[in-house]
Amino acid sequence: MALYTGKGDDGTTYFFGSKERFGKDTPLVEALGTCDELCSLLGYLRARFQGSTLRLDSQGQTLGSDSEILEEVQQNIFIIQAELAGADKQIVKEKVRAMEERINNIEKALPSITTFFVPGANEISALFDLARTVARRAERRVVALETMFSNEIRKPGFRISKWSLAYLNRLSSLLYALARLHAQKEGKVEKKPHYK
Repeated sequence: MALYTGKGDDGTTYFFGSKERFGKDTPLVEALGTCDELCSLLGYLRARFQGSTLRLDSQGQTLGSDSEILEEVQQNIFIIQAELAGADKQIVKEKVRAMEERINNIEKALPSITTFFVPGANEISALFDLARTVARRAERRVVALETMFSNEIRKPGFRISKWSLAYLNRLSSLLYALARLHAQKEGKVEKKPHYK
């Protein structure tokens, strides 16, 4: 497989099962690109954590390693991208429920969150917050497709599944929880916005 074909030099691309080419500035391509950006950022975070384990409570119960959690999310983003591009793939309900359970377990290990925090308590926490904002942007780009599914999308009536949308919505919560957890692990006090 060649790394380039030159077919996109005119600013167009194609998707699974479609002979038609689409402009690289269309909402679908923007959604796919933002998911790709998120997946790459999570890859950078994953590379920082090879072999590390998140401990959540005094009994030594673990959520799993950071790198395992992040790779699982990356694999699921690939499923969402495939679905967007027209493949017969989608996130299933069980993946959303598993993420909710993971978020709930992390939340139990944190003090109650009653305010926003200024990102940057430490480097890892800041990177998770950055990933959270990219996840939110990816979600916005995908949701925007729901109102533009005629000529811009691979086929009329195309919609992304509700569980894929739910997964994207939960993902920013998971990344937020991980940001808080990593600040706490290093004993960092997160600063609240003072709105002055």
